[in-house]
Amino acid sequence: MTQEQMLDELAQMSRGTLDERMGIRVLEASPERVVATMPVEGNTQPFGLLHGGANVVIAESVGSIGANMAAGPGRFAVGLDINATHHRSARSGIVTATATALSIGRTLAAYDVVITDDEGNRTCTARITCMLRDLPKG
Repeated sequence: MTQEQMLDELAQMSRGTLDERMGIRVLEASPERVVATMPVEGNTQPFGLLHGGANVVIAESVGSIGANMAAGPGRFAVGLDINATHHRSARSGIVTATATALSIGRTLAAYDVVITDDEGNRTCTARITCMLRDLPKG
């Protein structure tokens, strides 16, 4: 499957999900690295800043995509732990989340996620760990 076909498949899978409602768009995806964007507009808290929870949502999304790809056929990933440190606020534009694999094993996958604003400033750093499991039989 080409990268373009995979991105189309991910976009179709996102229909009707939180990712779609938040405007998350995957630009690149592999088990080792996932890149996605999200608009600030529509994802703010009452003071006009990007909501911290929105950072966690995009971080969970990119980490989970990478982990599910790493799990392989007949397997899937579930989030086990996520944490985020918010460094600076974003008020407009688009943020970009880049998940980089820290460790991919048989049962766990961990990703470092860096979120930046339009100017390349780091706004958030997150880490997500996913458990890799076999699909239920039957």
